[in-house]
Amino acid sequence: MTRDRQLGTLDRTLLSGREYVGAARIDGPLVFMRKTHPIGYGELVECIDSQGRRRTGQVLDTSDDSVVVQLFEGTSGLTLPGTRMRFMGEPLTLPVSDQMLGRVLNGLGHPRDGGTLPRGEDELDVNGLPINPTAREYPRDFIQTGISVIDGLTTLIQGQKLPIFSGNGLPHNQLAAQIARQAKVLAKEQEFAIVFAAMGVKHDVARFFIDSFEQSGVLENVALFLSLADDPSIERTITPRTALTLAEHLAFTKGMHVLVIMTDMTNYCESLREISTLRGEIPSRKGYPGYLYSNLAELYERSGKILGREGSITQLPILTMPNDDIGHPIPDLTGYITEGQIVFDREMYARGMYPPVNGLPSLSRLMKDGIGEGMTRKDHPHLSNQLFATYSHVKDVRNLASVIGEEELTALDHRYLDFGNIFEKQFVNQDFHENRSIDQTLDLGWKALSELPSEELQRVTDEEIAEFYGR
Repeated sequence: MTRDRQLGTLDRTLLSGREYVGAARIDGPLVFMRKTHPIGYGELVECIDSQGRRRTGQVLDTSDDSVVVQLFEGTSGLTLPGTRMRFMGEPLTLPVSDQMLGRVLNGLGHPRDGGTLPRGEDELDVNGLPINPTAREYPRDFIQTGISVIDGLTTLIQGQKLPIFSGNGLPHNQLAAQIARQAKVLAKEQEFAIVFAAMGVKHDVARFFIDSFEQSGVLENVALFLSLADDPSIERTITPRTALTLAEHLAFTKGMHVLVIMTDMTNYCESLREISTLRGEIPSRKGYPGYLYSNLAELYERSGKILGREGSITQLPILTMPNDDIGHPIPDLTGYITEGQIVFDREMYARGMYPPVNGLPSLSRLMKDGIGEGMTRKDHPHLSNQLFATYSHVKDVRNLASVIGEEELTALDHRYLDFGNIFEKQFVNQDFHENRSIDQTLDLGWKALSELPSEELQRVTDEEIAEFYGR
């Protein structure tokens, strides 16, 4: 280390904790300070108002002239001359412990359930540490969710990030709760610890998850980070980071298998847009900041498995598509980062189907490596391809019937319509409390295909038809 660098480190140590009085400007959740010492990006800040109340913040922007601080508890009650800022010389950290399981915390990791925060086993930077790509283990272990349309057609793999693309009023929260309750790795009978992060959700949604976890007996194995709709919107930007920090500790230090559910990512992105507007940044698509892609990638890439480590992190982000538009920037960019998506369909929901998952636009890019003989069942890969192709043809037949009428369809077309009805009512549709094994799911798929002549099944082998067709 050079002498100049040693002096810089020494100066930095001496300046840590230095306090400045008086803000230059307060704009929404942002506080602008001038004439400070050199401040690091992302540095932890303690803000003290004129009444002595303390708030936590983080450096959002820094330059030679000014420093911009975002306060997670908001700026209500602050005055320009009475605001004091203490720069801590370190990033925002979270004390982590496996005793945080069973607790309800706010977006910053502080107790929300009236208890005291367990003593942390370690203090970790909430921004995480990037995983060396060469140290990543390729995800291959099949996760049985007990939900046929997912297990059969959009298979979830341990260590995968598989978002749920939904819309306002659709039952995405019920599906997430059901997956959290039923998910297990079939090959090893592993159970998941669950880290749940809520951003901008209403109290009844938070209550639903808590009650669901209590009734299923998994609450003691769940850590809930709740930043609710009436909390400062700026807090939503840090909530997924604190949740993922705990998940990394549980997975890569404690060797647990962690399922991270984050809802609603749309609210998170809205907070990013709010901050970007206040900073006067040049907007990108629909007013979102140009760095939305990289910001989302920072969160989604904190999942996976590491060679030589026992634990894993599997992510299920939930986002509500504005106006059900899958081409909106949030689902569009999310689809580029993640390994597939589960897409909800409002028309299926209107027909009373649960879960209303549209199998055709849904996708799991890691599915091919986690199914088949020795993992699920030998007929699974070919069966799923056949179900996709056949259901796609059903859509074409229904469109044709809407033009010429069902009475003009051929006998074979009518059999395709019968397949579509059975596939939707018996394979896709199931009860919220129904937990199907992978064998039950695949047998239901063959039952639906048995409505068609065997010569129409071009994606499965003759041996598979002989063994499974019509049984």
